[in-house]
Amino acid sequence: MGNRIIKFIFFGNYFIGFLAIVLSLETSFQLRLHFNSFVYYLLLFCGTVMYYTYAYAGTPVFQMQANPRSEWYRQHAGFVKFSQVILFVVTVLSGIFIVIKHWHNILKMPLQYWLAGAFIPIAALLYYGLLPRSFIKLNLRNTGWLKAFVIGFVWACAVGLLPVIMLQIERGSYFADPVLQVWLFIKNWMFCTVNAIMFDLKDYADDSNKQLKTFVVRFGLRKTIFFVLIPLLLIGFFSMVAFAQYRHFSWIPLAFNLMPFILLLMVAYSMHRPKKILYYLIVIDGLLLVKAVCGILGMQFFTHV
Repeated sequence: MGNRIIKFIFFGNYFIGFLAIVLSLETSFQLRLHFNSFVYYLLLFCGTVMYYTYAYAGTPVFQMQANPRSEWYRQHAGFVKFSQVILFVVTVLSGIFIVIKHWHNILKMPLQYWLAGAFIPIAALLYYGLLPRSFIKLNLRNTGWLKAFVIGFVWACAVGLLPVIMLQIERGSYFADPVLQVWLFIKNWMFCTVNAIMFDLKDYADDSNKQLKTFVVRFGLRKTIFFVLIPLLLIGFFSMVAFAQYRHFSWIPLAFNLMPFILLLMVAYSMHRPKKILYYLIVIDGLLLVKAVCGILGMQFFTHV
């Protein structure tokens, strides 16, 4: 029973939806902003789960799958189709509610927020190649080594920029520290990119057969860990220390913000041996939860030295 619940939460992408909310809350805490509305968080959760489920929703029903995650989708095809409809309806209704309630703030929103708000869904649609082929023939999911950076960028936009844009919509004119906002965006982008590269480790065989030139396919498992993952994490680690010195952060919030990098380094080093898919979903995605919790806790001790 417990294993079925775990598979439901992680294979069904409900944990991913929860992560989107928690990472958005981290942004609110670290930028010292108000929280967004319940309707927005509902839209974010449902939209994220629906978006991530799309890649598996078309799994053939009459053909057993070697991949445990794909097999779960095959066995629960009816539920997945029904849940996708419900998630779509809730997402659309939530969006309509926000537009109707705050249309005057939307019309008054500065141009840069309009551009950022439009770019996020376009990048998300391009990731799956969902825009009409007559308009643009591009599927960022199949761009090989660029794939992880695209995923990281979409996540950084969704949890780093979108909460601020929505505050502009829900509350009118709103200010966020631009230097800190840019830094947090870059940190989220880097952290989520490393997370995505680590996920490519589990797809090494499939990506190699499809001739999808991800980092792992290009360099191999060991070189990806030691020459891509670990250097990126070390850069992030020391950049965090340098930024903390620049902004005169005290040592307690710095320690909290460094902890996810240390844990990610430990997990990256341990991945020279292939793991089961649930390990990737629970441990690697779990590090994003740890990052969010550490970021929130760090702000509770935030003082300038």
